[in-house]
Amino acid sequence: MDESVVDMKGVSLAFGAKKILNDLNLAVHSRERLVVLGQSGSGKSTLLRLIVGILRPNGGVVRFKGREVSRMRRPHLNRMRQKIGMVYQYSALISSLNVRDNLALPLEELTDKKEEEINRIIDEKLDMVGMSDTKNQMPAELSGGMRKRIGLARALVMEPELILFDEPSAGLDPVISSVIDELIISLTEKTDATSIIVTHEMDSAFKIATRMAMLYQGNIIENDTPDAFRRSKNAVVSQFISGSTQGPILEKKK
Repeated sequence: MDESVVDMKGVSLAFGAKKILNDLNLAVHSRERLVVLGQSGSGKSTLLRLIVGILRPNGGVVRFKGREVSRMRRPHLNRMRQKIGMVYQYSALISSLNVRDNLALPLEELTDKKEEEINRIIDEKLDMVGMSDTKNQMPAELSGGMRKRIGLARALVMEPELILFDEPSAGLDPVISSVIDELIISLTEKTDATSIIVTHEMDSAFKIATRMAMLYQGNIIENDTPDAFRRSKNAVVSQFISGSTQGPILEKKK
């Protein structure tokens, strides 16, 4: 296995008295698609924020390609972030900019590329997600699924080594969710990017994942292939996958 792209060791995080992560360990290897499962509020999106350095752990170490994220100075942190694409839950497109300008923004702000090259990259990425004819449209003119695809194209413009997906199927109907799932698979394979996908949508998770990790009560309680997850003997994992109302997840809340 290649050296870890992301390596989290002994990571703990709390907001006041509320513990979010507790001595968590997780490694993500080159070119794999790791799906992180867990209940709403379990800390899945927090993992992504730790990786990009938006949050700092109270304890433990988060490394990106061998370098400790929390120890990076601002210029190094900014350079690291250029290697990471982010696809947000609700696309996070700038409403006052058209599609072309939304995609151009990181290239204009973070590189010295000329307009001709920027336009070529934008055309290429929009074509990859099947959105070539939307370049002059505003985000408000697009459906939810179209905005998701534009968000994915924007995440690709910097040719990232790692792509983070925060609930990529949220708010979409089953057909469009399947379209997004297939795009995630095809684009990460074409670009050789490593990806981490946070979701609680089980159909998407099993379709996308090359590996899965279950986050529960601040820790990773299962970390294995999708096939192994389906056969898991862990009662929490089994209940979460099946959606059953019987099991330890609800018992803990009583």
